[in-house]
Amino acid sequence: MNARTVDWSAGRLARDGVDRAEGLRERKKRLMRQQLSDTATEMFVERGFEAVRVAEVAAACGVSEKTVFNYFPTKESLVLDQPEATMAALRTELARPELTPVDAALRVLADELGALTAWLDGHEDPALAVARLRRFGELVQATPALRAHQRDMTDQLVAAAAETLARRAGAGPEDPEPQIAATALLGLWPIQFRALRTHLDGTRTPAQVRAAVTADVLRAAELLAAGLGPWPPAGPEPAPAPALP
Repeated sequence: MNARTVDWSAGRLARDGVDRAEGLRERKKRLMRQQLSDTATEMFVERGFEAVRVAEVAAACGVSEKTVFNYFPTKESLVLDQPEATMAALRTELARPELTPVDAALRVLADELGALTAWLDGHEDPALAVARLRRFGELVQATPALRAHQRDMTDQLVAAAAETLARRAGAGPEDPEPQIAATALLGLWPIQFRALRTHLDGTRTPAQVRAAVTADVLRAAELLAAGLGPWPPAGPEPAPAPALP
């Protein structure tokens, strides 16, 4: 979902208590980016991703097609524009030495889930809000180009997580330990998405959705925590010294 529909940074800002001053130019750029993404998403959901040209999105927003691509490098990124926020959050949380990798990932996931349920809670028509979210999910699942883009974004997130974990461990990002740890951690995101599809059934309150989704994610995280443990991982046990003759 796009940045205006759900403010993915809201949870982190509220938790950290950071007041980031925004200049007029930055605000204009942010609002234009939001308008482009919102407009594109609505058009794609209504008519289908392949049926809408980027030029049509630009015309609907009163800008040139070049302006759209100045903000979004690809058509797919008009819809799936969350990874930048997720990548920044992952780098920050995974770098915290007091957190295990699993706890760091859970903090990011909790922030994203909190932003989503807060948006639902503040919506005038909860049923309409749930329907919009479900239509958005259906759009992504029904569009091969968007699914491929989603896989590419996951690869980028894995690479960023592996790099951060490797730095903490004093290892290389291509070493097996940070690679497998990062891949496993990013597996928690599909768990949260699937849990949302299950529990966003129109009968639960936003608080109940958050509790149910969190419970599912924590069940999966327990399995990871048992395998990953603290970070950096302990090295192999040294080989015993040969017996003296």
